[in-house]
Amino acid sequence: MTMDFLPISREDMKQRGWEQCDFVYISGDAYVDHPSFGPAIISRLLEAHGYKVGIIAQPDWKNPESVQILGKPRLGFLVSAGNMDSMVNHYTVSKKRRAQDSYTPGGVMGKRPDYATIVYCNLLRSVYKDSPIIIGGIEASLRRLAHYDYWSNKLKRSILLDSQADIISYGMGEHSIIEIADALDSGIDIKDITFIDGTVYRTKNLDSVYDYKLLPDFTELQKDKKEYAKSFFVQYSNTDPFSGKRLVEPYEGHVYVVQNPPAKPLSQEEMDDVYDLPYMRTYHPSYEAAGGVPAIREIKFSLISNRGCFGACSFCALTFHQGRIIQARSHESLIKEAELLTEEPDFKGYIHDVGGPTANFRYPACAKQMTKGACPNKQCLFPEPCKNLRADHSDYIQLLRKLRAIPKVKKVFIRSGIRFDYLLADSNRNFLRELCEYHVSGQLKVAPEHVADSVLKLMGKPKNSVYHQFVKEYNAMNEKLGKKQYLVPYLMSSHPGSDMKAAVELAEHLRDLAICRSRCRTFIRHRPPFPPVCITRDMIAGPWRRSMCQQIPMRKRCRER
Repeated sequence: MTMDFLPISREDMKQRGWEQCDFVYISGDAYVDHPSFGPAIISRLLEAHGYKVGIIAQPDWKNPESVQILGKPRLGFLVSAGNMDSMVNHYTVSKKRRAQDSYTPGGVMGKRPDYATIVYCNLLRSVYKDSPIIIGGIEASLRRLAHYDYWSNKLKRSILLDSQADIISYGMGEHSIIEIADALDSGIDIKDITFIDGTVYRTKNLDSVYDYKLLPDFTELQKDKKEYAKSFFVQYSNTDPFSGKRLVEPYEGHVYVVQNPPAKPLSQEEMDDVYDLPYMRTYHPSYEAAGGVPAIREIKFSLISNRGCFGACSFCALTFHQGRIIQARSHESLIKEAELLTEEPDFKGYIHDVGGPTANFRYPACAKQMTKGACPNKQCLFPEPCKNLRADHSDYIQLLRKLRAIPKVKKVFIRSGIRFDYLLADSNRNFLRELCEYHVSGQLKVAPEHVADSVLKLMGKPKNSVYHQFVKEYNAMNEKLGKKQYLVPYLMSSHPGSDMKAAVELAEHLRDLAICRSRCRTFIRHRPPFPPVCITRDMIAGPWRRSMCQQIPMRKRCRER
């Protein structure tokens, strides 16, 4: 089969000899056929299982005809807001409109609505009243049950109810979406698909629901913030695919939203298969006139080697979306993809990144996680590394060496984040040496997040002394190698539990080190929290603001401002 983009028009369908799609995927992002984009993975995976998938990217949500251009699909619609939550995509932490949308041709803003998943689904329901609608992606996944919405400052219902969708495929979705597709293809009504892990559905009664935990009623959550906190803790404690329980959230009118346990993690072979699908690895050529899609620049020459994170920081959505169990690709799969990169006409010899949520995680935290799951009552790295933790970088070192040896590859960098406490937990410093000698492009980004131990404890991060130990060893290794390489720390203000004393301590730390303030981010109070957004100069308040601005030399101030 000749590699090509999936159909985006009737003409494309005609060229493939299709009369009707099996699924139509509606996305808030432009159509980028690259494995860093969730819609590309899901649509290509369905294609690999024999389903015909068409793409409607960024439809005009004010015009019902925009979701009808490919006709009614045989099995149903797939809907996603895109790679980002649409509200994070649109607004800064101060709720100001962003200037650019990197997932839209030319970076133009306004090509998707606020709360895109809900708007797209309601538009579909107005046109195709009986077609199954399956929602997924990070917006749906993180809003699958009652959630606090920072942008409206309200507690909102499950997105399943407000969107009028039939089912949510939450988390990474590869297993659940194929099971949903096969069930629909076999003739099962969408309302009867209640048995698939990694899905959320609604029901009028609990007669057929078994072995579940009952969460508080939504009306109780609205009345009492503590009840909401308790409810979310139950949800957080049931994110493991091996030990997680089925959860039921009641609503008025005898409506129940049922969350099935998470889907099982992908095996290495399954991960390899996902990234070996016939992606075009770029944006659709119809966007060329607008200047292309800016987001491709960050990932075009990068490699995704893993997913999941057992760091489980309090402010991070990864546990709730990807889970704590590390899933990794084989060396062979990554080398094959790297060799494809070297054949790109604009490849300059540099692989920009080899990693994932945390670059130096290549295994589950301990051997038992793949059979019994992650411990529900303790963390792998906090407050101290677990005695069962497998802190070993040998596989990652071997992978990086193989990538460096590929012809046409000049340098292999690591930009997706090194977990420095995990690095220090390793019994030797071979990886630190390799990192400093071969994989740092002058600056290494790390995320200590704060300097006050009282705040770090609430964040689920290691003590500040651990970061200082890493800084000491990093500097010593660079001195030994005769290199001048620096650390760029990411820091966060306004985390829940941070008081004025901690805020002043952080501000003084920035002043003393002359760190650009774009490296300090402010926490968005959201359930679960989305990645923090950069704090701006105007948001630095208090008597130390002027001194901070004066202390930082102009040449070191962030170019982004």
